[in-house]
Amino acid sequence: MQDKWRESSSEAQDSLDSNRAWDLVDTLAKGALLEQQRSRRWGIFFKLLTFGWLFFSVAVIYNATNINDAVISDGSSEHTALVEIDGQIGGGDVNADVVVSGLRSAFEDPGTKAVILRINSPGGSPVQSGYIYDEILRLRELHKDTPLYAVIMDIGASGGYYIAAAADEIYADKASLVGSIGVISSGFGFVGAMEKLGVTRRTYTSGENKAFLDPFQSVDREAAVEWQASLDTIHQQFIDAVKTGRGDRLADRSDIFSGMVWSGEQAKILGLIDGLGSAGYVAREVVGEEDIVDYTFRLSPLEKFARDFGAGVSATLVEALGDGFQLM
Repeated sequence: MQDKWRESSSEAQDSLDSNRAWDLVDTLAKGALLEQQRSRRWGIFFKLLTFGWLFFSVAVIYNATNINDAVISDGSSEHTALVEIDGQIGGGDVNADVVVSGLRSAFEDPGTKAVILRINSPGGSPVQSGYIYDEILRLRELHKDTPLYAVIMDIGASGGYYIAAAADEIYADKASLVGSIGVISSGFGFVGAMEKLGVTRRTYTSGENKAFLDPFQSVDREAAVEWQASLDTIHQQFIDAVKTGRGDRLADRSDIFSGMVWSGEQAKILGLIDGLGSAGYVAREVVGEEDIVDYTFRLSPLEKFARDFGAGVSATLVEALGDGFQLM
């Protein structure tokens, strides 16, 4: 009887110990889960804090680098209007719609005595350059009493010079790079390297010439001839625009349209520019009005950040998903 009681007591003790063990495990598990939840909350908090700080820092940097050296006027009196083209045409801040909007505002202001188009660009899209060029000619025709002067900073080449040629007069520094009246389409060919590596290119297109610029395929001679004809046509459009804008001021030299870049000093001799000087010099000495009002349309720091962030995300998605089907 006593043995049965001891056996029953032992089983009860074992059951009690087992329950305590499970209670301990449950308590530890709940504690670990709670700690994990707290850690996750703090992690989210610090990530948001870090993102907010980066967002604020980038906005401050954009604002700090967006320097405008023009003297801003209230526009109520006579002034020299300024519109800037700074960068590659068709990329970033420099697109035709933005530049044209600034030019229209400058010409339409009754206090504008003259417009200065300050250019610092290596070129870019011939389409957008041509659009700006045509709009300048239209605005000059509408506002015949308001001259437009192009001032080239470090570089006014290719599309940058295309636009400048529409001005009444062009000025540049003696060391500025001017010209590059030509058209280029370049790339690489990897056919030989792929053959050595034993790599096969598989491209599916609808249209026999759709992939004629593919660097991983041999050059199609007939397509290359057609492509060269297109480049020659665009080049001739560029030449005609320069001749229309500069007229008999151009020197009688065929290499002017060869794509060569000239210094400001050489460009003056060739008739590509009219004089040497900065925007301040033109406003003071040519226009006779030192008060400069900047009509350049610029994005705010937050708008710039949003644009660049969106462009970065888009580029990443394209890289990750591949090009897919494109109509270009």
